[in-house]
Amino acid sequence: MTTTLDHLPGTPDDDEIKFLQGSEAARRALDYYLKEDTEPVDDVAFFEANPHVSSEEALVHASDLLRSAAAIAYELANNKLGGTRDLAFSVVYLIDMAKAMLERPLQLAGGKAS
Repeated sequence: MTTTLDHLPGTPDDDEIKFLQGSEAARRALDYYLKEDTEPVDDVAFFEANPHVSSEEALVHASDLLRSAAAIAYELANNKLGGTRDLAFSVVYLIDMAKAMLERPLQLAGGKAS
């Protein structure tokens, strides 16, 4: 009499393994972690700041972006309870700290802080 082992939880089945073998993401991950002779791929930026923007304009824009992010996080926090609310308010706090750090050079330069 032969018995077959049940599929263990957390282990991939044959279909999943076959899918992963053909996966481009899985191949890249394995290449990255297992191949020693691979050359590093240059990071491609999806977003780049305009090189003609002055430092002050960039700081003002970054401050505006952080203010928008804080508004979103604050609104999310107001609609949550418990730990999720605490996490959302933590994000608001971190954004506010980053915004203060960005506005400091503008204040020192006599620029208009947002």
